[in-house]
Amino acid sequence: MNHTEIPGTDPAGAQRLIDEGYQLLDVRTQEEWDEAHVDGATHIPLDQLVERADEVGDRVVAMCKGGGRSARATAYLRSAGRDVINLEGGITGWVEQGRPVVGAG
Repeated sequence: MNHTEIPGTDPAGAQRLIDEGYQLLDVRTQEEWDEAHVDGATHIPLDQLVERADEVGDRVVAMCKGGGRSARATAYLRSAGRDVINLEGGITGWVEQGRPVVGAG
């Protein structure tokens, strides 16, 4: 297996990419999504990504809770030819930097 480095960015970099038109893809579970998520993100749990890959654009920032699952999503989508960047630190880092989320949490 080819262990290529997963390209990543911090929340500020992710916001710049989103502002440039990148799709924010949240691969967390439904329960995690319901608790809190970034407004405007596309929600596709990681275990559904292969079947729902047609819902993902060509330029994507992938996120999860801490960066692990989204790194797997990034690797998969990059292997399919998409420009994907992993949000390092996930929604945890996003919130720690004071960035907005919506949801019950």
